[in-house]
Amino acid sequence: MELKVMLKNEKDVEEFVKAASVCPGAIDLKSGSVYLDAKSLLGVMSMGMKREMRVICANYDPNFVQSVSKFAVA
Repeated sequence: MELKVMLKNEKDVEEFVKAASVCPGAIDLKSGSVYLDAKSLLGVMSMGMKREMRVICANYDPNFVQSVSKFAVA
């Protein structure tokens, strides 16, 4: 499963990482050529905010998708 998101502030990052942390399986964020673990608060913060990123999930989890859908961009 793949989804485009934009995290606008620290609160968004914390909420996103919390949702990713309870999801089984690997979840990565990709921006440009950089991939990182979406379950890492420090990693996601270091990626920067206010930029479009791709979420790449190994397994589809409807609860995770619902939790992060408010960060989705077209």
